[in-house]
Amino acid sequence: MEWRYKETVLVLSTLAFFATMAARLVISPVIPAITDEFGVSNAVVGVAMTGLWMAYFASQFPSGVLADRFGERSVILVAVSGTAVTSLLIAVAPLFAVFVVATVLLGAVAGLHYSVAATLLARTYDDIGIAIGFHNSGGPAAGLVAPVLAAWVGVRYGWRPAVAIGAVVAVPIFVLFAWRVRPTEPRRPDEPMRNRFELEPVVELISRPKIAFTVCLAIAGAFVWQATSSFLPTFLVEYRGQSTTTAGAVFSAYFVVQAVTQVGVGAASDRYGREIATAGCMALAAAGFAVLIAVPGFVAVAAAVILVGTGLGWGGALLPRFMDELSESEQGAGFGLVRTVYGVVGSLGSVATGFFADAFGWAVSFSVLTALLALVVVALAVNWALGLGY
Repeated sequence: MEWRYKETVLVLSTLAFFATMAARLVISPVIPAITDEFGVSNAVVGVAMTGLWMAYFASQFPSGVLADRFGERSVILVAVSGTAVTSLLIAVAPLFAVFVVATVLLGAVAGLHYSVAATLLARTYDDIGIAIGFHNSGGPAAGLVAPVLAAWVGVRYGWRPAVAIGAVVAVPIFVLFAWRVRPTEPRRPDEPMRNRFELEPVVELISRPKIAFTVCLAIAGAFVWQATSSFLPTFLVEYRGQSTTTAGAVFSAYFVVQAVTQVGVGAASDRYGREIATAGCMALAAAGFAVLIAVPGFVAVAAAVILVGTGLGWGGALLPRFMDELSESEQGAGFGLVRTVYGVVGSLGSVATGFFADAFGWAVSFSVLTALLALVVVALAVNWALGLGY
């Protein structure tokens, strides 16, 4: 089979996503060393990490506006190079205040990538479900590799070299992307960017029935994904009695499953429809959480990881639904806008899940996640059965 230019765009966009995700994930494994050096509490470092993820999602909408003005290639290059620079800034931070600022900046520049890459793929591919699914696998792949590598480097050489891994990964990917991906024509090169931030058109776009409905579904999915990525290892240790090592291995396996199944999820959405594929993902994940909560034994954990890992790869099924509803001229800023809205709200999943776990226990906390996923399935079923058209 002859290698085509669009495969180059897809692979390098996926590698760029890998780089921006890896830089964020290498921080968590070395947080104990960071708290020791700066003499701060876990809660204070947690504020920096929350700032990172909030900034990541907040920059999604502006990234689309920038892409419409300057072209997708330019914005992705800024995202990857900015990831390298801010990773180095974190690694050399002399004061904790500098660490916090650099961490938030890392989230902001890394967040420039995803929406713009999805728009670039929509311009390049007809079957965008497969393309977005493949692209999404870059995140779980980083989740598999980056934390393990950072932990090993952190033990041997300290937390600063561990955090600098983000720059080491980003620089060669930046060079490859700049070399092999052609400049892209901006969609709105002459329109003043301030016009894109006017409230009325933003409200009009986000309030369209199909887009508003999809945003609600994505909020629920993002809420559960964020909660899982924050607390699955802790749940396994404190509720199921697994060792820390075993919980870490299971967590890595979760990312492996998600990376492997993303393309299949996207292909299913192209072939069978966005609604069926999304409902299937949410049902699988809900079943996986139910097994984790109620079924004893390690075999149950293994089965649950497969179900949850596959189901929480819902992005390849649900996100193309936004592209289906946006005109070509709206896809850049429009997709960035919906990513900002559902991502910022969904990022509260970590805080809420931690609160429910402290107040009511892990079984109740993860049951809330199961109920949210089931609610998405019900909403899609009602929409289909009654022909509501959302």
